[in-house]
Amino acid sequence: MKVKNLVLVNDESQLEKLAEFLENAAYEWDIPLKDTMNLNLVLEELFTNIVFYGYTDQLSHEILIQMSLDQDQITVSLEDDGREFNPLTVPEPDRSGQIEDRKIGGLGIFFVRNFTDDVTYQRLNNKNILTLKKTIKKI
Repeated sequence: MKVKNLVLVNDESQLEKLAEFLENAAYEWDIPLKDTMNLNLVLEELFTNIVFYGYTDQLSHEILIQMSLDQDQITVSLEDDGREFNPLTVPEPDRSGQIEDRKIGGLGIFFVRNFTDDVTYQRLNNKNILTLKKTIKKI
């Protein structure tokens, strides 16, 4: 099993580090571009939600990202000490009607659900732990 860890702080300027981390792992682990792009979108959405909505103070908080590859399955875990939030309880967004008439927001969790194979959430030791699994189909 291959494992990589990254510690970020709760600041949107850290998005570039997150993207580089994923791109480096994808290159080293030979993850197809489509899967890499989908994972990047999912991680960007999740990280941004943690940064903007996870904390009630202006202090610096650490967000741990752990990625592992075991044969053809990639697992990504995000751990933060923000307020308790289970994104799996968020209802599916209403995607009916014209796009300009739709309510803003809600698509991030939709992407998480649709671009991964399995998502689990737990609250442990005052931390949110969201774990994503994706089977990689190498060409």
